[in-house]
Amino acid sequence: MIQSIWKMKKVLAILLALSTLSFIVYLTIGRKNVGSIHKYTSTDDLYVKEKTKLLKNDLQEAATKIQELEEKLEILETRIPKKYPEVKFLNYLKKKRILVTGGAGFVGSHLVDNLMLQGHEVIVVDNFFTGRKRNVEQWIGHENFELIHHDIVNPLFIEVDEIYHLASPASPPHYMQNPVKTIKTNTLGTINMLGLARRVNAKVLIASTSEVYGDPDIHPQPETYWGHVNPIGPRACYDEGKRVAETLTYAYAKQENMQVRVARIFNTYGPRMHMNDGRVVSNFILQALQNEVITVYGSGEQTRSFQYVSDLVDGLVALMESNYTLPVNLGNPVEHTINEFATIIKQLVGGHSTIKNVAEVEDDPQRRRPDISRAKNILNWEPKVSLNVGLQKTVNYFRKELKRFKHSHNKSSNFL
Repeated sequence: MIQSIWKMKKVLAILLALSTLSFIVYLTIGRKNVGSIHKYTSTDDLYVKEKTKLLKNDLQEAATKIQELEEKLEILETRIPKKYPEVKFLNYLKKKRILVTGGAGFVGSHLVDNLMLQGHEVIVVDNFFTGRKRNVEQWIGHENFELIHHDIVNPLFIEVDEIYHLASPASPPHYMQNPVKTIKTNTLGTINMLGLARRVNAKVLIASTSEVYGDPDIHPQPETYWGHVNPIGPRACYDEGKRVAETLTYAYAKQENMQVRVARIFNTYGPRMHMNDGRVVSNFILQALQNEVITVYGSGEQTRSFQYVSDLVDGLVALMESNYTLPVNLGNPVEHTINEFATIIKQLVGGHSTIKNVAEVEDDPQRRRPDISRAKNILNWEPKVSLNVGLQKTVNYFRKELKRFKHSHNKSSNFL
């Protein structure tokens, strides 16, 4: 069956190529004839126009038939047994039933990959506000995988052993788009997940953020620092939402004697980032790939430290498996200014982009770098992927995404 589908695909490609080629040849011959003005008449002109019109109609009809065949091929492909990545076999004593909220998002989907490959049963809950089914499509249909379209602002009743609570918009444009929803997700949503964990006696890991430190007065930021946050600024819906989520977590832990974990996640990048999430990495890479101006907000002297997504996932899993309950920073302590970062990406991508400074963003932290001593000592964890290696993988991903977007756009447009 697979061979027959490949043959049909080849036939479609050949038909499309022949149709296009015949049209080009016809137009070329027509143009040469038009050049012989002394032999050319108005009747010939009408004849060529009519034939061109008919040929265009034939090509349009051929394109429609090819599209119909492609749709039939897609239906046939769904009937082929799906091949999944090879997963470990775990017996019933070691196999866990794990819930990942926001599991179709950027970080969540990479965590799902890790847990699935370990051989666990994984349930993804996502409302697809920023998550995408395509991020987890490689697991859909697998016996260990379940995908639930659900908003955790509403209660959820399932049986699980562990909960990774990652659900929340994480980039400024996304969490500022609907600030009330962001606060609800991080408060009501967290209450619902803590309530579920209490009911089924599950371990729960809350994904907090470096934003709880605000625009810090201490550098680098240790977990003991209480933060410097504007409670009514444009970022407060996310910053304060996460701070309340941490407060709720420890209130539940103390009152209900629950097993809780809190990860304070610093800037993370990698494949499956949203193309329009407004973060530094995605913005700079896309602008460089399209030879656009690379825009740096403010002076560009503000600093960030970037960790590759696989390092973060390793840290989250290590934290869940540990017996440590206090907050833990997960980030890369190697610090760069935004200007340096823009230059690194420009050199990595190539092209003709220029770097331009524009007006700064309100409440944008000036310095951000984690103190990861606790993660090193307690979890034996630190980032492994270098910036150049991680950025190259991310650039390759965005390059493919741009091609995919252009291909989809061209396919949806008219044939001619």
